[in-house]
Amino acid sequence: MISLAWPWLLLLLPLPILVYFLSPKKSISSAALKVPVLLKGVKSKATASGQQNLPIWFAALIWILVVIAVARPQWLGDVIEIPTQGREMMIAVDLSGSMQIEDMNLNGKQVDRLTMLKQLLGEFIARRQGDRLGLILFGDDAYMQTPMTYDRTTVQQMLDESVIGLVGQKTAIGDAMALAVKRFVSKKESNRVLILVTDGQNTSGKITPQQALELAVAKDVTIYTIGIGADVMLERSLFGTRKVNPSRDLDENTLADIAKQTKGSYFRAKDGESMVKIYQLLDQLEPVEQDQQQMRPLTALFYWPLAVAVILIFLQMLLMRFTNVNFSRTSKSGVNL
Repeated sequence: MISLAWPWLLLLLPLPILVYFLSPKKSISSAALKVPVLLKGVKSKATASGQQNLPIWFAALIWILVVIAVARPQWLGDVIEIPTQGREMMIAVDLSGSMQIEDMNLNGKQVDRLTMLKQLLGEFIARRQGDRLGLILFGDDAYMQTPMTYDRTTVQQMLDESVIGLVGQKTAIGDAMALAVKRFVSKKESNRVLILVTDGQNTSGKITPQQALELAVAKDVTIYTIGIGADVMLERSLFGTRKVNPSRDLDENTLADIAKQTKGSYFRAKDGESMVKIYQLLDQLEPVEQDQQQMRPLTALFYWPLAVAVILIFLQMLLMRFTNVNFSRTSKSGVNL
């Protein structure tokens, strides 16, 4: 439906009529110049100019359009359901050098760990309607890439633009946990959740995972840890092909202990299929808030009547100019004195 943001401005519509009747009338001087007999056939300059007064209906139409534009018409869209209470969910992603190992199977294709993570984690982010999401990238140090926001598109874009080695080659798990806990806003009605994805162990940073764990427990933060990496990978060398464990540096004991003490869960992602199941399980453990409120999006429409008014004024100016030109061309031979 269409509504007006400032409907009271429609009271300006009769303003020209009030000005016309309330303004003082100009009296005609009795000592007006008399036209000589020889010039009786010549029209006055005002008449000879070919200009005509603006029709009253034309001027009234322009005034009505301008007043309607000032009143700011707007279109009220369909009702949209928005959760009234969500959760604060921080996502910490490991960008250490080992994330470039191509040991993950995604839709039948062998890809590196970060590529698989971007695609599947992006789908998970898109489903978190109503949650405030934040993104932390960590390597040698931990950095807040995206503060807490409802803009899931921006969070997903920042994840897609991340590259391996952006924040170093090592793994600062403790710093990432501490930074996430620090960024959570104190809200009793909000769940504070951290999803920590890594493929190694803590090898850098100023804070150890145990110190960060104590801080998370004190702040009532639930941490879900995900260890990413395959168990077996074929490695080619000069002596042939052999099986290796690309996840030998993954510290599963620490990740499981972190999840247990914060009332979360530890997951092992060995390929794309297991990663999808993990995100589906996370949707069940931390469901999107169902309590909702309604809102209706607004679309401004004031520029339509304003544009029509401007076009009408422009057309009137063109009409008056062409009328003057035509008259000036014919008047050269029209009067003989």
